[in-house]
Amino acid sequence: MIVADDRLCGKKVSGTTVRARRDEWIEAGIFTAIVEEAITAYDKIIGLDLSDVAVDGSLHKSPAGGEGTGKNPTDRAKLGWKWSILTERKGIPIGVAIDGANRNDSVLLAPTLDGLFAPGLLHDIETIWLDRGYDSTATRDRLEERGIHDAVIAKKRKRGDARGKQRQPMGLRWPVERTNSWLSNFGQLRRNTDRKTRHRLAQLALAVVFIITAKLIDWRNRWSPGCVPIR
Repeated sequence: MIVADDRLCGKKVSGTTVRARRDEWIEAGIFTAIVEEAITAYDKIIGLDLSDVAVDGSLHKSPAGGEGTGKNPTDRAKLGWKWSILTERKGIPIGVAIDGANRNDSVLLAPTLDGLFAPGLLHDIETIWLDRGYDSTATRDRLEERGIHDAVIAKKRKRGDARGKQRQPMGLRWPVERTNSWLSNFGQLRRNTDRKTRHRLAQLALAVVFIITAKLIDWRNRWSPGCVPIR
């Protein structure tokens, strides 16, 4: 019987072989290396803008369960996973961390900052933008420990206050929201069927490379007639 992986490979390579090669590449650090290469290329050709960065989490389905999954509070407690992503001012992903869907965004902040694809970038961050889910003393301590002193964090709503009264503008958090949307367009990330954390990380890394590559192509073709850049 031909499995789905065989059909996706044009029936020329078995699903077992594909998964074996994937695991070999993970062990060899290939996925980490290509993300670092993509970010380095972007910084060299276009330039990363670390004057304003933002972090946000994104919840997704993981029906097969496995390590790094948990009950999704927004999906009737079904199993899911979450990624936390750090982007620079234009929305280029420069760091990620993943965990179960039940994990709080604030808890994932530290591993997201510590898991930068290029660790040296942390010292160049000027201002970080966070939503109200990060509004806590623990968050501010984590930022201070990493040398980030300028943080714009939306305030949590206070009990008894009207909803409209506590609303705040999104500010410069919108680039990370847009990047989360780009990543969610990859079906295997949106509804992940892997059972191991390292496999999810590899897929996320590959998606980040695709996004950065598309941005570099847009830059190359920016003066070409009829070129429509990715928004």
